[in-house]
Amino acid sequence: MGIKSSMMYVAGLASIGASVAVWFTSHSQERAGVDRADRWGIFIGEWAPTFFAMGIALRMEETREELGSSIERDSLRGSYSDSEGRVPSRAGV
Repeated sequence: MGIKSSMMYVAGLASIGASVAVWFTSHSQERAGVDRADRWGIFIGEWAPTFFAMGIALRMEETREELGSSIERDSLRGSYSDSEGRVPSRAGV
């Protein structure tokens, strides 16, 4: 889908910042008191762990894909190749 783990980490941090901003806004703009401000702040703040968990899961998937492609390259190189991936010539045999 094109979503990277770093995007989820940024969303988690943004959720923490939005939680604080919503709390201050609700506390200063609404006359409902601190209780409603607390509820809004907690509601948005609860998103952060989900974003961080999704970031960790995506990071694990990205790492698995990177390892898989490097193992695939190594297996394609074969056991007879040198360090540059060239297969030795048998012309002199």
